[in-house]
Amino acid sequence: MLIETTGLTKAFGGLTAVDDVDVGIEEGKITAIIGPNGAGKSTLFNVISGFHSSTNGKITFNGEDITKKKAFNIAKLGIARTFQTTNLFEQATVMDNVVIGHRLRTKSGVFDALLQTPRLKREERACREKAEEVLTFVGLQKESDRLVSDISQEAKKRAAFAVALATDPKIVFLDEPAAGVNPEETGGLVALMRKMVNNGLTVCLIEHKMQMIMELADHIVVLNQGKKIAEGTPEEIQNNDTVIQAYLGGGEEAADAH
Repeated sequence: MLIETTGLTKAFGGLTAVDDVDVGIEEGKITAIIGPNGAGKSTLFNVISGFHSSTNGKITFNGEDITKKKAFNIAKLGIARTFQTTNLFEQATVMDNVVIGHRLRTKSGVFDALLQTPRLKREERACREKAEEVLTFVGLQKESDRLVSDISQEAKKRAAFAVALATDPKIVFLDEPAAGVNPEETGGLVALMRKMVNNGLTVCLIEHKMQMIMELADHIVVLNQGKKIAEGTPEEIQNNDTVIQAYLGGGEEAADAH
């Protein structure tokens, strides 16, 4: 397993958002985390990626214990993530946003900036080349000089993917990547996620579009009220009575799943 959590728990005061969760994420596969609103999905992402510290339990990445590591150091190891709301600088260009993503891999500091050292210039060039590469990969090369505030919601989703990819990750955590886009655009993002995996990446996503998850995921983990209640293939999850009762038993999401 590329990532494993054992007994992972995160409590906020009296609320246990993630409750004794064991999860394995297999390298080179697409793993989906699903569950009702408030199930603890985003908190699980936040704890694994170091944005929140765990209350209890253990997280390993490539066999290394990363439980106590900070978000920046976890990102350096090769774990990238996007957020439910695209976390971009709206008044900067798409290119500049993506360049910032690759800064994680550079070494120059204030001294280099003041003196305009050869290392700074070399790294700036490398950042730009990396940004051009990932923007082409996500299909945004023609949008690179536009302000983020001027591009579509779907393009912002792709830009967020590009920022994550610019960090040279081994795994990308995507928090509701298809939220707020239409079915045709959703199909394009599904194709992009498959392309990422075909190019050697591992993908783990949270998503409420159940039909998309059932078509896309290799493995699904179901959370409810902070606890893992089921995991398995899409077919196994669709036919799991516990899941059907907890999550797929009614409403538009249930209808969407079949």
